[in-house]
Amino acid sequence: MTRLVPIGIAAQELGVHPMTLRRWEAEGRIDPPIRTQGGRRRYDLSKLRAIAPHKAPSTRATIAYARVSTSGQKDDLVRQVALLESYCATNGWSYEIISDVGSGLNYHKRGLKVLVSRICSGEVGRLVLSHKDRLLRFGSELVFSLCEHFGLEVIIINASEDSTFEEDLANDVLEIVTVFSVRLYGSHNHKNRQVMEQLQEVAKEVT
Repeated sequence: MTRLVPIGIAAQELGVHPMTLRRWEAEGRIDPPIRTQGGRRRYDLSKLRAIAPHKAPSTRATIAYARVSTSGQKDDLVRQVALLESYCATNGWSYEIISDVGSGLNYHKRGLKVLVSRICSGEVGRLVLSHKDRLLRFGSELVFSLCEHFGLEVIIINASEDSTFEEDLANDVLEIVTVFSVRLYGSHNHKNRQVMEQLQEVAKEVT
């Protein structure tokens, strides 16, 4: 039975960004979607699954990007990198790993700067993330727009694992307050640790 879905669900099914689907359509790599009376795209999931164009080889580099917010999350960073390495190796891609330790609100992280520079150089053909928010907490769409402009495929391994609105809100607030608390009290200040512990408890209650 044919199942027609919006672009967001189709992108999640393939683990890519919606802009990548639009580019594949423009390049003729996938059949044009059906249009509703309002002009919205509707994709046939069975055809997309059969084609799986995101597995096509690329002559340009594949970069996998991993990030955690604090040095206390180094174990999570190791797990992220292992997942990215396994995914890329399974698909037979030669790849590079770029990792960062820093807030998702920080646009000046060394790894992020290197990633954006490499994207703009035109030498990267594929960007792989474990989750969308590993790139940035806010502003990731700007980087995805750059990827679209320079013809990159964006693959989000866990794109289908949607968090709830409450979880996103709690994580966003925690990230914001963490940044300002560190600036106000310092990363090793006792009061800062108390604030973080209280916020984490609140976040657990919300989620």
